[in-house]
Amino acid sequence: MRKVSVFGSTGSIGVNTLDLLVRQGGAAAFQVVALTGGHNVDLLASQARELRAEIAVTAHEDRLPALRAALHGSGIEAAAGPAALIEAAERPADWIMSAIVGAAAIAPGFAALKHGTTLALANKESLVAAGPLLLAEARRQGAHILPVDSEHSAVFQALVGEEMTAVERIIITASGGAFRDWPLEKLATATVTEASTHPNWAMGQRITIDSASMFNKALEVIETKEFFGVDPDIIEVLVHPESLVHALVGFRDGALMAHLGAPDMRHAIGYALNWPERAELPVARLDLAQIGSLSFRAPDPVRFPALRLAREVMAIGGTAGAAFNAAKEVALDGFIAGQIGFLDMARLVESVLADMCARQGLGNAAVSLDNVLQTDAEARALGRERISTGRI
Repeated sequence: MRKVSVFGSTGSIGVNTLDLLVRQGGAAAFQVVALTGGHNVDLLASQARELRAEIAVTAHEDRLPALRAALHGSGIEAAAGPAALIEAAERPADWIMSAIVGAAAIAPGFAALKHGTTLALANKESLVAAGPLLLAEARRQGAHILPVDSEHSAVFQALVGEEMTAVERIIITASGGAFRDWPLEKLATATVTEASTHPNWAMGQRITIDSASMFNKALEVIETKEFFGVDPDIIEVLVHPESLVHALVGFRDGALMAHLGAPDMRHAIGYALNWPERAELPVARLDLAQIGSLSFRAPDPVRFPALRLAREVMAIGGTAGAAFNAAKEVALDGFIAGQIGFLDMARLVESVLADMCARQGLGNAAVSLDNVLQTDAEARALGRERISTGRI
């Protein structure tokens, strides 16, 4: 029986992953080792009971009593906190979904690779902050890392049977988010509620806001460079409002391979779950005649400064990716809390990067796990200090 774990099982990616596990036989077909979540321990406990998990872990230690109560009588182990997440990741499994949001997924991801497992990576921050380290560890352990972001899964699938030396360009698409057609002058007053409504995808609040600011796509540009080992100059971004073409790969003979599908994360999750085979998935089939046409346009650099910042981060190298991601997470926290405005997020990230490059020499820093985590912590502290003092 195949042993699986899902980290971040109560988020949108995790819920969709468990949906596919249940549809493919549930506890009768899979031995579920670990499920982890955040504050929603009632959902976590319900998931653990349904799939008969060995252990359920909440990231928040203050939620452990509630989790234990929800699991009472089930025989399922309950644990909490960062150390418990790592311990759960170290438990042998054949397939692990990494869907924890943010840099908190980095350490459990490294731990999961120890057994030469297959790591389905939905956490883009791991590659942005520590991509070379994570990929090197996978090679050392004989493990596989499969992309679960819809764009990178699309690129991965388009490259099956192809040589990377034949690749001329990689194009990832972006919906443009909630504000793609807003007048620029209106963005300064955009609210959290407005930014949290995606026109196409059903996702969590944080990634939906990141889509509106295009920070999500900025992270994905860096992720593309790291995962596929390509020159940043061949990576392109197109705004594609329909969200049906997830990525395109261009080859030296002029051909473009496009991956199309309904905006449903179960496409990418299901591909990673069943790789290298394909299984039937409960996703909508496209009716191209009914769709009629697809549209594309170049992203507006004024509207989406995050894309420029991603290019600068890749040029800097070193631990700049860790600083970029940490500053982005702090900026997002500040916006959600009402401490800064929508446009202030990019300004804050840029100022933190500039300051840390001047002070720390990020581009010259050795990329070790300790350095990545230290850079992450310093960028967060600097970002919070700037928000609290209004120096954005």
